[in-house]
Amino acid sequence: RDQRVLIPWERTIIYEAHVKGLTMLHPEIPHELRGTYAGLGHPAVLEHLRGLGVTAVELLPVHAHLDEAHLTANGLTNYWGYNTLGFFAPHACYATRAAQQAGPTAVLDEFKDMVDALHRAGLQVYLDVVYNHTAEGGPDQRAYCWRGLGEGEYYRHDEHGNYVDVTGCGNSVNFADAQVVRMTLDSLRYWVEECHVDGFRFDLAPELGRDEHHHFTRNHPFFVAVAADPVLQGVRMISEPWDVGAGGWQTGRFPAGWADWNDQYRDTVRDFWLSGQRTMRRGGGGGTAARLAGAMSGSADLFAPNGRTTLASVNFITAHDGFTLYDLTAYDSKHNEANRESNADGTNDNHSWNHDHEGFSPDVRVRSARAATARNMMATLLFSQGVPMITAGDELLRSQGGNNNAYCQDNRLSWVDWALTPFDRSMLHITQRLVRIRRAFLAGQPHEFPTRPQDVVLNWYANSGEPMTAELWQTDGERALQVVLAARGGRVAGLFVLNGTESPVAAVLPAFEHPARTELVPGDRDARVPGARGTSHAAGAGDATAASTYRLVLATDSHLDELTGNRWRTGDEVTLPPQSVAMFAIT
Repeated sequence: RDQRVLIPWERTIIYEAHVKGLTMLHPEIPHELRGTYAGLGHPAVLEHLRGLGVTAVELLPVHAHLDEAHLTANGLTNYWGYNTLGFFAPHACYATRAAQQAGPTAVLDEFKDMVDALHRAGLQVYLDVVYNHTAEGGPDQRAYCWRGLGEGEYYRHDEHGNYVDVTGCGNSVNFADAQVVRMTLDSLRYWVEECHVDGFRFDLAPELGRDEHHHFTRNHPFFVAVAADPVLQGVRMISEPWDVGAGGWQTGRFPAGWADWNDQYRDTVRDFWLSGQRTMRRGGGGGTAARLAGAMSGSADLFAPNGRTTLASVNFITAHDGFTLYDLTAYDSKHNEANRESNADGTNDNHSWNHDHEGFSPDVRVRSARAATARNMMATLLFSQGVPMITAGDELLRSQGGNNNAYCQDNRLSWVDWALTPFDRSMLHITQRLVRIRRAFLAGQPHEFPTRPQDVVLNWYANSGEPMTAELWQTDGERALQVVLAARGGRVAGLFVLNGTESPVAAVLPAFEHPARTELVPGDRDARVPGARGTSHAAGAGDATAASTYRLVLATDSHLDELTGNRWRTGDEVTLPPQSVAMFAIT
């Protein structure tokens, strides 16, 4: 009934959300619509998403799924839904009671209406899909799906007839069988043709590319068939590029046309802003900014060798699996006791830092420091080359009480809390501003391979305003730098000034030849602030030797942010407070 929303990769900002979790506590959604497809399509949710500025909603699994036996025994449910039963049906429990009572067609219609509403709001819809295993679980579990129909063909086995489990879920679907590939393509086409879905994120995607010997190959028949299918042309394909089998880590190695979740980016940003801070607080140097610079530049070391651009990197700091953005700043250890698995589930490798106080703190100084770190990570994410993904609720500093594996918590622990504190509102406001700034600075980031030198200017500078040197990149504790980004087609060049040290830094704004003297970021304050340094001089077009003008558009430190709209010139100093970043438009 509606038309596909066409948004180029370079403008895409993904928002990962759960149908129920996003809507269950929203005060403006009628009670009968909360937790449902209809609730997600409600104007209150659409207004929030449009105001935030994201372009695509990636929904955790909506395929019909079952709860695992061990969860049922513990009185819990599979809230995330990664236990698929039916690959051609929406999960009925996410429909309103009226639709469930009316029958399957009404449930499907409600899902279609949600997609239609999101499209009318200018948003794409991606589905997180689980084709790597089925709801049967291990061989000792009862049959629900293909185990009773074609167990030998549909599941991976070794030479002794035993299951080969590369998913950690008890079974693995056999993509070495042509019928499995055909079924998956039929399912993908169904959701595109019948429901107008715009893209898919594939859970444990290497499993889908394993051959008859259970080895991953980027030339697997499934990938070839996806690329050749006329219905799937232009549909977004995103991999979770790891599973638990041998050779299961494949970030950067999926075929051209795919994008990969970039776990190296995630860990690098966390290490810089969290683990590094902890190290400095305890007397260490905190490391360098070299890895962070590589991640912000699009992780070319991962993607370029296979002929893929920076837009193949889906950058994220958090996802449904793991700590929320706020919890990264509030917990050193996981707290998964509510899962009733003796806190043995979930990863112990969180790259987090609790700011020297575990869990909730009434101390305003601790809470302010945590909020500042969250702002720094969000700013880093939205200034980086690649495709950013924000997890629902991170823009509101949502907490899960330190639970980093809330897959079975269908309650307030996992639901987005819309009762906002001043810290929450501040985070929402700065995230909205960051998205607007990203649109200006990164509108022209290159999306073709190979990238031509004239397509992008990405220059790194030290505090002195001079280019970074090999020695500085390798110096422990050298955690303050500047980067200029100007891309073909971008309306504005941007300067990102970063201070990851424990002391104020006086950054000398670098000399930079702007490729195009254009308009400043729209919508930001233009008022002069008394006592501010610099002038309002703007060089004329084509004046390559003229000094650049730097206009502050955002700072994660609240005091420096009050100077937003001020202008500085090349060679001027800007004092950046400890553990903060600032963004400037360059003209």
